[in-house]
Amino acid sequence: MKLKFPHYLFIIYIVFFLLLAINPYDRTVWWTENIPIMIIVFLLAVTYNKFQFSNTSYLLMSVLIFMHTIGGYYTFARVPFDFVTNFFGFERNNYDRLAHFSVGFYTYAFAEYLNVKKAANEKWIIYVLPLVFIMALAGAYEIFEWIYAITGDPTAGIEVLGSQGDIWDAQKDMLSDTLGAIVALIFFKLSKKKLSKNSKEI
Repeated sequence: MKLKFPHYLFIIYIVFFLLLAINPYDRTVWWTENIPIMIIVFLLAVTYNKFQFSNTSYLLMSVLIFMHTIGGYYTFARVPFDFVTNFFGFERNNYDRLAHFSVGFYTYAFAEYLNVKKAANEKWIIYVLPLVFIMALAGAYEIFEWIYAITGDPTAGIEVLGSQGDIWDAQKDMLSDTLGAIVALIFFKLSKKKLSKNSKEI
């Protein structure tokens, strides 16, 4: 079987995952942060033969996968991100905000699926449905983090929550998810126009 771009991404992820599974900062946090990502990778792998996204979609989806795997190893608040923090003069480590922003990139694949399958009667649904889905998922994940923080191991709970003392952390995380989704949908729209233009020229 000839290896394609998604196969290479998968191989890189497996190697990356195994390396960062060695002696993480907190094993409980590591499991909590990695399980959702492993589920995403598993779903993408088992559905590959039924539906294959574009290389752009797989690349965009991989951003969260790799960033979250790094966050699971260090905990998000401890990821070496000082060069960004110092450059912009931030008061906290904003690596988690960037990871949340990459959650929104999944709208590109969602919109692509709806477009290819012609699953939407109206074109605007291709853009609105993925956006609403990411916003709902962002809210649900913040609720999960909150429940985990108050019911699980106190230390691990705080690390998973990753608020770093910011009382508006949940709202800012959801905003980051939403902004990432909007950027990805704009990118999808522009990419779709470019493909249509190229096909007409051919």
